[in-house]
Amino acid sequence: MRDPRYDILFEPMAIGPVTAKNRLYQVPHCNGGGYRDPSAAAEMRGIKAEGGWGVIFTEQCEMHHTSEITPFIELRLWEDKDIPMLRKMSERMKSHGALAGIQLAYSGINGPNLYTKEVPLAPSALPIRTFTNDPVQARALDKSDIKDLRRWFVNAAKRSREAGFDLICLYGAHGFGIFQHFLSRATNQRSDEYGGSLENRARFVNEVVADIRDAVGDTMGITLRVSLDESIGTLGFSNAEVRDFIEMNRDLPDLWDLAHGTWEDCSGPSRFKEEGAQEQLVRGIHELTDKPIVGVGRFTSPDVMAKMVRSGTLDFIGCARPSIADPFLPKKIEEGRVEDIRECIGCNICITGDMTMSISRCTQNPTFMEEWRKGWHPEKMNAKGASRSVLVVGSGPAGLEAAWALCRRGYDVAVAEARTEIGGRVVREAKLPGLSAWRRVVDYRQYQLSQRGNVEIYLESALDADSILDFGFENICIATGATWRADGVARQHVVPMPIAEGANIYTPDDLMEGTVPSGKVIVFDDDHYYMGGVLAEMLAKGGADVTLITPSAYVSDWTNNTLEQIAIHPRLVDAGVEIVLNRGLTEIHPHHVVSNCVYTNRTQTYECDAVVMVAARKENSAVYDGLKAREGEWADAGLKSVTIIGDANAPGPIAWATYAGHRYARELDGADIGDALPFRREITELALD
Repeated sequence: MRDPRYDILFEPMAIGPVTAKNRLYQVPHCNGGGYRDPSAAAEMRGIKAEGGWGVIFTEQCEMHHTSEITPFIELRLWEDKDIPMLRKMSERMKSHGALAGIQLAYSGINGPNLYTKEVPLAPSALPIRTFTNDPVQARALDKSDIKDLRRWFVNAAKRSREAGFDLICLYGAHGFGIFQHFLSRATNQRSDEYGGSLENRARFVNEVVADIRDAVGDTMGITLRVSLDESIGTLGFSNAEVRDFIEMNRDLPDLWDLAHGTWEDCSGPSRFKEEGAQEQLVRGIHELTDKPIVGVGRFTSPDVMAKMVRSGTLDFIGCARPSIADPFLPKKIEEGRVEDIRECIGCNICITGDMTMSISRCTQNPTFMEEWRKGWHPEKMNAKGASRSVLVVGSGPAGLEAAWALCRRGYDVAVAEARTEIGGRVVREAKLPGLSAWRRVVDYRQYQLSQRGNVEIYLESALDADSILDFGFENICIATGATWRADGVARQHVVPMPIAEGANIYTPDDLMEGTVPSGKVIVFDDDHYYMGGVLAEMLAKGGADVTLITPSAYVSDWTNNTLEQIAIHPRLVDAGVEIVLNRGLTEIHPHHVVSNCVYTNRTQTYECDAVVMVAARKENSAVYDGLKAREGEWADAGLKSVTIIGDANAPGPIAWATYAGHRYARELDGADIGDALPFRREITELALD
């Protein structure tokens, strides 16, 4: 059934002493679970094994207690007590024939050791580099420390073997791993045999690989993850020097795992990075080594994947985010079901789980990290309950996901959409600068629903309580979305702010509907996610004189968690947007606003012709409220339940909406669990006194 164009992706490939069944390789990626939620992480990897991946890796695993990155939650392999947790993961990873890999990390200059209180160790004595700018410095490793560190890697490798892993990835990319710290002149300022020339800077990684090969190399493959280019100037480990390093050490690991620069460079969102964006940095490296190469680039197209292999650029197709959006991507290619692939949209909401030390989410795949906690499978639904029919009111991301999941359970589903097309906020937001890939949220569900005979979609069908009560549906799901507020209520103002008569106020909804201000425009961003920055960019490129004012210390502050804030700020500057940080708005007048400093409350006036208010959103709950007010009539109308979900219930990111839709569908007709916890969690065992 497989398209012959993709046969090359399913050729077995050796990695040292072990062989992968295909070229589809889930590279290490975090998930917000780590040592706190090991069963959740293990089951998530096990689902990918079922989905057909040839190689599956853990996330970053801290291999020694002298280097850890609290508050971030990763795996740990500090002592033998950690082995059972990791063995559970490797067993799930290998359950369908995949190779199980573990990424061993020693964070060095990135490890503040806030939990263990150990003094950080790095090639040179420098301040710790963390997302939170911790006021901690590392001590330079002396010769004795380096011997210890080599021994610690060997111990971790032996524990990895005992835990059942087939592959070890030595982490030296994204600025996070000790191997990159030795290789880069920015972090290695030593004058001994471990510093100076590239040969000297490569000495440590050569020693560690040799040590591990002596200890476990006949049973485990060794991979080395290095950055393709640090992109920090002449001191950095540049792409040219990476090529020199690989050529000098062409047979060093069993596989080269190549990833661009910082994490922000490597996992940039679709707003700033196209599919396969790292190809130029990788091209030609294969001529420098006989060992296989895996690379990444948010690969979602099987055609692009096959091209990367045929061109000799890559041997393995590395996927993190695409493997999250669709764990069954390999199987769907293999079975000739490419149209069923749930493509990653590159929103990076998955990364926020790691950045906020919480369980990760995925906009496209609401079952991600709920495989163990709730028993959700991305391709299988629970059996239909006692009732037969569901009316979904609204076809935004929550309504579409609810309909898609409900019809798979076997319900007869009708979707009523007031507008002329389905998709809700997604189709409008996807037209904004850089967000076109987000349209995939609708496209995937629209296609899947079109293949089902038990779903009907009705456009231009605005409903009220009267009409719904007359229809005879047993269950009503209200997914009518939310509307951006124009009165300024958000974080700075919990009640409407003073707005003078005649002031020109616009909301994101106005702009997305085509009503766009011109002249001098102030964008007031008290939402702090992507919308304020996207609209400022759109207005500036349209010719407006734009000033963005935000009470935060960052433009689009929360996008620090999606790795895009660092790209948003310069994009706005290049577009000519004036950025005003740490200031709110206290008054809006027809031709000016009054802005206050968030620290001193001192005010300043900014002239303007219009204000775009990016504040809170108001739930569109009128239909639900109307039905609740007539709850006494439900039984006579044959109604069993009325539920409000998604933005209509509580506005949030699109991933929150798809999760709400999926949860509604899973739980319909389910038993009342009362006050019980609606998911499983792991409980830390108390130590014996």
